[in-house]
Amino acid sequence: MRLTGFQGQGAFVAGAGGGIGRAIVAALAEAGARVFATDLAAALPECASEPNVTWAPLDVTEPEAVADKVAQAGAEIGPIRHGVFASGILGSAATVETSPEDWRHVVDVNLHGGFFVTTALARAMLPHRRGAIVAIGSNAANIPRLNMGAYPASKAALHMHMRCLGLEVADKGIRCNIVAPGSTLTPMQTGMWADATGAATVIRGDLDIHKTGIPLGKLARPEDIAAATMFLLSDQAGHVTMADLLVDGGATLRA
Repeated sequence: MRLTGFQGQGAFVAGAGGGIGRAIVAALAEAGARVFATDLAAALPECASEPNVTWAPLDVTEPEAVADKVAQAGAEIGPIRHGVFASGILGSAATVETSPEDWRHVVDVNLHGGFFVTTALARAMLPHRRGAIVAIGSNAANIPRLNMGAYPASKAALHMHMRCLGLEVADKGIRCNIVAPGSTLTPMQTGMWADATGAATVIRGDLDIHKTGIPLGKLARPEDIAAATMFLLSDQAGHVTMADLLVDGGATLRA
């Protein structure tokens, strides 16, 4: 099945400089979309020159900057039909040891940033009465995690925000969905590994820390997450909204 609905259409991606974000940008551009790709200035690719892609700096925790960039994107690439929030940071401390500053930082990016970006995109889509928005959440939103502090809480709240937003704009022709990755080969994942056995340990799981393994026996690639995102953005998902699509190799074990 060939996914359709991208050729010549405007797409906005926040968090485009990371592993998953870059894969989504590449997939959108390959499908013929005109992509406005944003991330922190330090995360933008140097001397980037890619067909159909415009790169711009953006801090998703600044609502005025988000609104300005969404407006700029609409002016430069035309009406935005596809929007993706892929920004995210990890909290790696036990909850009782997480400082208020660290808690706020994780929540500011993962939840508040998600709120600022997705609502700005929805407002831009409302006059056209069509569009699709996907937030990259996490399977950690469904399962408690040890020593991750604010991360699962921020992702769970992001998931519910997307469902609420999706309900509000459904009758305006706008669909809102969530892709929830599990362990994926990105710097965020490998940065948690102590040594070369990190991948095998994640795949195997560890019941001592209440963490299941991955039934498919492998880690996801950023391209796997991008493929799921592209489906939810496509015409072929035209009757799908408020869905939470797990892309974790079965790790969540959820019915």
